[in-house]
Amino acid sequence: MLVAIPRETHPGENRASVTPETIKKLTRLGAEMVVEAGTGAGSGFSDEEFAEAGATIETDRDAMLGKADMVLRLRKPDIEEVAKLKRGCIHVSYLDPFNEHDLIRAFTEQGVTAISMEMIPRSTRSQKMDALSSQANLAGYIAVMLAAAQLPRILPMMMTPAGTLKPAKVFIIGAGVAGLQAIATAKRLGARVTAFDTRPVVAEQVESLGAKFLEIDLGEMGQTADGYAKELTPEQVEIQRQAQKEIIADSDVVITTAQVFGRKPPVLVTRDMVEGMTPGSVIVDMAAETGGNVEGSQPNETVEVNGVTIVGTGNLSNLVARDATQMYASNMFNLVDDTWDEESKQFVLNLENDILPGCVITHDGAVIHPTIKDIIDGAS
Repeated sequence: MLVAIPRETHPGENRASVTPETIKKLTRLGAEMVVEAGTGAGSGFSDEEFAEAGATIETDRDAMLGKADMVLRLRKPDIEEVAKLKRGCIHVSYLDPFNEHDLIRAFTEQGVTAISMEMIPRSTRSQKMDALSSQANLAGYIAVMLAAAQLPRILPMMMTPAGTLKPAKVFIIGAGVAGLQAIATAKRLGARVTAFDTRPVVAEQVESLGAKFLEIDLGEMGQTADGYAKELTPEQVEIQRQAQKEIIADSDVVITTAQVFGRKPPVLVTRDMVEGMTPGSVIVDMAAETGGNVEGSQPNETVEVNGVTIVGTGNLSNLVARDATQMYASNMFNLVDDTWDEESKQFVLNLENDILPGCVITHDGAVIHPTIKDIIDGAS
């Protein structure tokens, strides 16, 4: 089975979908690995390292894609590139299937099996394949580091002959994977941390990391079967905003992580809340790239509103591209390895197992994921 690894071409993207270590593992499974020249440049892996691990280095991208039985990549492909894949090819990457309807249609027309890394089910067995979680973990860490770099004071308490400096106050909205890592990182740096999540079930996790959990009564709440926070009603969003207003005004750093899968995130920090903060305070809006939790944040920009710095940098895990590549490549290898048949040396599309039905979007010329099929049919 020929497995192709194209170089990521999205502007500024430094991550890759393989490392020399996962190339070795895939080769041991029996895969013929072909890697486009320059694939690892942004994450610190050379073509020579990939070649030594067992891959063939290819400079002709179109030829590589045209003969591939399987394509492993990070970013979704351009629609024009889908037409270069042969019928029956298995394509694995982020796809944003809730919004990229034309891309999904292109896969069906080309007869390509498309697997979406965003749609890996949230289960104990699939944790080793969960790329959203692995990348969010790193993003939560980076969010705190960006805030610390912008804040005109230190995070920990410091006792010196010149006097005592109080610890900075950090408020984190959302205690999913990114939020919990942000909490842990801010605590390690010595900040006084408070956090809130719409799922009361995570309060114990927040407190186990040494942070205070902000109690807000939003009425009927909870999480989806996949572990995501349920979308709030407009009334619940307003209750949350008002309850958070005082603590936001008293915080040196606010980090927002709230995203609703497949939809625009809610605005949780309004302009008046930003203006109520002390000049010099910092907000990191981790959802800025997809619409923003903070009124006034700009995707991939750092702006100042009334003396408050709002960081809207997106793709945060890309800032630690080597570690992000290592984690994503491991996620991808584990997905391939899960249904690899040793005898035929092929990836077996086993739709009877507990993982693939949740993340296979198209197969054999049709959209087979029921939720995505309904959305695309409804949009037609």
